[in-house]
Amino acid sequence: MRLEQTHLDELEHRGFVIVEGFLTNDEVERARSVMFEIFPTPEQYFAGPENWPEFECSQFSGIRLPSYGWDLDRLAFHPNLVDAAERFLGSDDLELYKVELWAKYSGAVDYDQPLHRDFGNHTLVVPRSDGVGRQLTSFTLLSDVTEADGPTKLVPLKYSRHIPLGVELAAGVWPNSLAPGELADVEVPVVGPAGTMLLYRTDVFHRGTNFTEPNRSRFALLADYQARGPTWMGKVAWPNHATKPGWAAMIEQASLRERDLFGFPRVGDPYWDDETLAGVQRRYPNLDLDPYRP
Repeated sequence: MRLEQTHLDELEHRGFVIVEGFLTNDEVERARSVMFEIFPTPEQYFAGPENWPEFECSQFSGIRLPSYGWDLDRLAFHPNLVDAAERFLGSDDLELYKVELWAKYSGAVDYDQPLHRDFGNHTLVVPRSDGVGRQLTSFTLLSDVTEADGPTKLVPLKYSRHIPLGVELAAGVWPNSLAPGELADVEVPVVGPAGTMLLYRTDVFHRGTNFTEPNRSRFALLADYQARGPTWMGKVAWPNHATKPGWAAMIEQASLRERDLFGFPRVGDPYWDDETLAGVQRRYPNLDLDPYRP
């Protein structure tokens, strides 16, 4: 589903937008097939939670970075997500600076968070109020999410614009976090069927919440974008993950544009010569390098 301008306007002024039906049912099912090769299904997990102690370490224990498998990998650079990022960020020179697959299971751990703004670990400084050098963060729901399923909750910007950026409001917690319960009466839960997309700004207060019923789970793919250039923004260094199983297959299957989002050298870049072409071909045996040849 291509986002309408009204969606981007809501993202701009409210600070976030929730879009049901962003993915087709077929895209969701294909992605879930790959996902459940990585994570236990709810049925598997709740049949014996003691068999999956890794999810009890912290609320972030269920996060995995790519690559996963093509039908899941591709959602991070889905054409309609890239299109929305280009339009919102005002640039077609984009960087995909974070991708995470996140599984949560009720009872595994405390998933509750204080309200916080993501710029704390997405930039070394603070966002500009005029939107220059902004970032775009996203959640794609890969399971149906109700109020019982620990939905992410966000605060519309109109309720928080008065709170300065970069100020620590609660000692000992995330920079720019709020005290527990503050602004709870204006929080908006991200609920919807699998395939729903959440887009939000890094200056928006939001938080994770706990499940309120047993035997519940939540799965989401997170993908974040920024215009390429600023050295003070980002999160993941992709070369650090480029030796993982499946990475080569993802790069080989990706288009020129999709590789570029990860920072792969572009067609026409001075990097490319006979020596580097030969070396890259050895690293990615099934990659068509003809477009990169000088």
